[in-house]
Amino acid sequence: MRLLEIRQKEVINIRTCASLGCVMDLLIDEKNGCILALIIPGPGKFCSVLGRDSEYIIPWEQVCQIGRDIILVDIDEKECRKKCE
Repeated sequence: MRLLEIRQKEVINIRTCASLGCVMDLLIDEKNGCILALIIPGPGKFCSVLGRDSEYIIPWEQVCQIGRDIILVDIDEKECRKKCE
């Protein structure tokens, strides 16, 4: 599977059945090339107009299943949300 294919899939949290959005980027281990985490943009600041101040960093171990259209994850959204730098 290519990054482009992963980026087109919607990410769903199975704990809350909420859509988190689509994958923006991947965190990859430089030494062995393994995927460490999915990076998903967080919710917009004000009506999604003024940009974003956070993102979800979802560890690869929390990915439950990758389907044809969606990626299922099992996360605590508060723990995975990080401030953008």
